[in-house]
Amino acid sequence: MGIDSALEKTVEKILQNTEQQIISNLKDALKSSQQTLANSQSSLEQEYDKILAEGKKEAEKLEKQIIGNADLDSRNKQLLLVEESIEKVFQKAIAKLQTADRNESYSKLISSLIKESIDTIGTSEIIVQTNSKDKSVVQSLLSKFPGATLSADQIDCLGGIRVQSKDGSMKFDNTLDARLDRLNPLIRKDIATKFRG
Repeated sequence: MGIDSALEKTVEKILQNTEQQIISNLKDALKSSQQTLANSQSSLEQEYDKILAEGKKEAEKLEKQIIGNADLDSRNKQLLLVEESIEKVFQKAIAKLQTADRNESYSKLISSLIKESIDTIGTSEIIVQTNSKDKSVVQSLLSKFPGATLSADQIDCLGGIRVQSKDGSMKFDNTLDARLDRLNPLIRKDIATKFRG
């Protein structure tokens, strides 16, 4: 029995040592795992905060972009409405010009157009063209402008005159149509400025 007992004690001692070693290894592994988990948690929290901050920045960027697009869309719609309104005003003005009485005020306008045309082309030796409605008004005024003659050719316009020097080297379109065309961009700019302000 002595050998069996000694063998039994040896096996028991080996089992105890192995158990203690396994328990010690398990404790070390647990401690290492807890340390790794603690380190990972800090790293994960930092990564989470970073992702959250980047998401917030992206959300702010998208918000600004959406607001910017909405502002731009709103401004474009406003400009279109202004443009439509300006066009309506021009159409009403043209309609009034087409039916305007050729009275004394209109005669003064034609007189100032003739003077302006002479000053612009730099000679009083001119040939004046006009439409059928303004022919009598222009004819009655030409006596005030020596050197000016009325052309037999009539032009198609709302009113006003077209002038050229008698030698044909200089021409100036001072019809109401041409004046509207010249003033159109300035009027549009002035109105747009008022709406921006």
